[in-house]
Formats: sequence, structure tokens, C-alpha cells
Amino acid sequence: MTQTPIAAIILAAGKGTRMKSDLHKVLHPIAGRPMLMHLMASVDALEPAKKVVVVGSGKEQLEAALAGSADLAVQEPQLGTGHAVQMAEGALTGFNGDVLILYGDVPFVPTATMQAMIDRLNAVDAPAVVVLAFEPEDPTGYGRVIVEDGRIVKMVEQKDATDAEKAVKLSNSGLMAVKAADLFALLARVTDDNAQKEYYLTDIVNIANADGRTCVAVTTDPFDVAGINSRAQLAEMEGAWQARRRVQAMDDGATLIAPETVWFAHDTVIGRDVLIEPNVFFGPGVSISDGATIRAFSHIEGASIATGCEVGPYARLRPGAVLEEKAKVGNFVEVKKARLGKGAKANHLSYIGDADVGAKANIGAGTITCNYDGYFKYKTVIGEGAFIGSNSALVAPVKIGRDAIVAAGSAVSRDVADGELRLVRAEQLVKPGWADRFHDAMRKKKG
Repeated sequence: MTQTPIAAIILAAGKGTRMKSDLHKVLHPIAGRPMLMHLMASVDALEPAKKVVVVGSGKEQLEAALAGSADLAVQEPQLGTGHAVQMAEGALTGFNGDVLILYGDVPFVPTATMQAMIDRLNAVDAPAVVVLAFEPEDPTGYGRVIVEDGRIVKMVEQKDATDAEKAVKLSNSGLMAVKAADLFALLARVTDDNAQKEYYLTDIVNIANADGRTCVAVTTDPFDVAGINSRAQLAEMEGAWQARRRVQAMDDGATLIAPETVWFAHDTVIGRDVLIEPNVFFGPGVSISDGATIRAFSHIEGASIATGCEVGPYARLRPGAVLEEKAKVGNFVEVKKARLGKGAKANHLSYIGDADVGAKANIGAGTITCNYDGYFKYKTVIGEGAFIGSNSALVAPVKIGRDAIVAAGSAVSRDVADGELRLVRAEQLVKPGWADRFHDAMRKKKG
């Protein structure tokens, strides 16, 4: 890492009209995280001295999302990318270091790529501007970067390019690295003498070239600089990100039976020898240890799953679910803010919420921890080795003791002692022959 102080200017003032959304464009999530926050995490890895987000419409949403983690600069009206960067000048008063210019809707620029831009800016030939470029399969619509002898001689928009220039694949991502001392001096010389009457950031390259300065390009993968401007592009980038993450999971030692049907969050942690069956969705905050099995059609978020656990099929683990070693959560079981101890089982059709379940306890089918009275949540504690019979309702707050048994169909509202049997049922009423007489009477009536 360079020792030169770094500042990042992130442009996020666009209205995002193509999204057709009340949510600011850069706050739309990919892999469970707003796209802006993907970018900010990569920036933060550089330990920047300053971060400035240039905002316009939707300022309040961005202010809330950033929660003081960056300075805000307002661009109103919006007069182009060069004008947007100028709006950050006040926030960088007194800053004398390297400036990265990034875009909030280009979320997947790797930290290593940003560092490569900074390193190139500080190379011995001291370029005035470093442009991040890429080579798409089809460059149609992108501005071209014309490089000769290692330096940028021209940057030209598609509509202004000659046939020879259109044949060049090297394209402009819009991202740059510039010394703070150069950046705002160059921007002050940019004019709006163009068809759009806007101040273009790319003009600083042409101005620096005219001054006899050197401007250079650093290249990166097209995925790293893909912009998101519509719902379709959002879905496309989600798909591309997921495809890469699935490959990473398999490379790291997990088995995905149908990889294209598994959806990860940005922070999903998967151990070795984890088996993931088809159609599994991971929300944020999931950690899965070695040797666990996640069966088909399970939905997991905010959960910790230990070695050798089994989840699903058709299970739902909500935030705060903790499964200790070899615990099992079976089909149509929902777990929320609850711990299942080592070897504990809830195999079928149960809701376990706000609970602590001891090691090797068995939760029978249809069991519910009744944790909410309409106003407050209460906890259920189930001791080690306890057996909860099918179709039981445990009305919290309640404690079931070690090795205790709750008989099937019980509604338990008082604590059960260690080793105790609790049976809470109405007495069975037996009427011999009643059903036969009923059927005879009904058949005669119907006939």
C-alpha cells in the first residue's frame, strides 16, 4: 500500500430514472447489500483519509445509509461528471494526496484495481491522470481510449469517433486517479462547450495532454467496471456476481449439486465438505462450518451452522439461529433467535423461536414455542436430553428440565422439572357404539 494519503470521490448524484424506483439507485441491493456499500467496502480496505459522496436527489436516503461514514457534497443542478467532481472540492480543502474518482453505480471495483491506479499515479513518469480502462467484447456505445507508446493521446466518445477509432476496443470506464493538486486545477479549465452543455470529467485528460503532461491507462476486467442503470442491469449483475461466488464456493471445497439454483449473500461463509442441495437461498450473516448439509429449498439468514449439522429440506433459519455440532433442523421447521445444542433435533413442522434447546433434546413434529403475547417476546429453555412430544405448545416464558418428557398434544405453561413427565390434555371420553348409530341415522336421513 502507498504511503500517500488517499481520498475517494464517489459520484452518486444521478436521479436513476431508469430504475423507476423511490429507492435511490445506488442503494438497490446485490447479494443482500446496497451496491454503494459494496464499493465503499472496497474503498475502506485502502484506509482512505477522506471519502466524499456527491449526492443530488435522494440525499436523505444516502445520508441515512452512510451514517456518517463519508462526507456529503451536493450537486444541484447536475451539469455533468466534471461538475460533480468539482462539488467535492470544499470537502477536500487542505487535502494533498491522491484522489480516486469512482461511481456509486459501479459497485465491484476491486481494492487491488484501485491500488493499481494509485501506484501508477505515483510511478516515476508522474502521470497527470490515470484512467481505468477495459476491453468489452462489444465496445459500441463506450468512449474509446486511444493509447500510443503507453500514453493516452486521445479520449473520444463513440459518436465523435472515426471508423479507425471505433475499431479500438479499449474503452473508458469513467474512473480515474489524479493528484489533488492537479485535479481541481484541471477541472477549473473544463468548459461546457459541447452539444450537451455539460462539464465532462474526461476533458481533464485532453487539457493535461495539451499542457504536455502524460496521461495513462490501467486496464481491468469488464465485470469490475460494469455500471448499473436499470432493473435489468441490476438482475444481470446479480447473476454475474452469483456465478462467480458459486465457483469460489466450489473451489474452496463445497459441493453444490445444482450451482445455478443456489443464491449467496455478500458475506456468506461456507466451510469445506459442505453439501448444498438445489434451490437454497442465503441471506446476509450466514456462517456454515465444515461438513454441514443444507438440503433443498431452505432459506437461511443471520444463522450460524456448526460442523456436521443438517438443515432442511424446506427449512427456514432466521436471524439469531445457532445450530451447534450435529444439530438437525428438518423439513418445514423455522428457527428464529434460538440455539440448538449439540445433537439436538427438530425434524418436522415446528417453530422454535426465542429458545435455548439443550444438547440431544428432541423436538417432536408440530411443536411450537409460543414466544409472543402480542406485546413482548419471551424465552423457552429446553434442557439437555428433553423429549418434546408432537403437537406440543410451549407457552413462554417456560423451562423444560433435563431429560424431561412433554407428552404429545400438551400445552405447557408452567416449568417442567428435570426428569418429569408433563401431560396436559383433556380427559378422553369414550362412547361405545356411538359412531355406528350416528352413521346409520345419517344414511337413513340422506336416503
